[in-house]
Amino acid sequence: MTDDQRDQRDEREREVREGRGKVGGVAVGHFSGGAIATGDGSRAEDRSERIGQGDGQGAEQGSGPVVVPQSVPEDGGVAVGAMSGGAVATGPDAEAVYASRQLLSASPELLAAVRLLRQQLPLLARTEGDGLDRCEGQLAELEEEVVRTGRAERGRLVRLRALLTGGATTAGGLASAIAVVQAISGLLG
Repeated sequence: MTDDQRDQRDEREREVREGRGKVGGVAVGHFSGGAIATGDGSRAEDRSERIGQGDGQGAEQGSGPVVVPQSVPEDGGVAVGAMSGGAVATGPDAEAVYASRQLLSASPELLAAVRLLRQQLPLLARTEGDGLDRCEGQLAELEEEVVRTGRAERGRLVRLRALLTGGATTAGGLASAIAVVQAISGLLG
């Protein structure tokens, strides 16, 4: 940012604080999660946790055209054409928090592959830095989550797939590890 841009920004902020300037607003065509906050001292946070399909194209996406607001509201206003999740707050010290997680329905194939890989890991010779302990921990947490809820948290699946495919563990070459990766990829889309 140049000195001129900083000066302009500082002047706009000063005008707004003194009531002489206008705060811009936000216009969104489609909002399917997240958080928006406008206003002096406002705060937005997205701690999302959604249950749905792995491809991100679940029912919340809608099937028809999205109405896009024709203008951006002034004075910190927010215009949303379509909103199927998220949080919006406006005004001084406004706070918007969206706190949902994306959970995917776990397939029986995933659970079977995880259990088989967990059975095979103790048979591997251990060396320092082989990643097997980390892999075992991730698999145990995933199995427990799937057995308890029938679902798996998207981030956990992404991390486990990366662990098994990124060369971080000697287990990645096992046929059962490949089956886990394939099952995870099927869920994530």
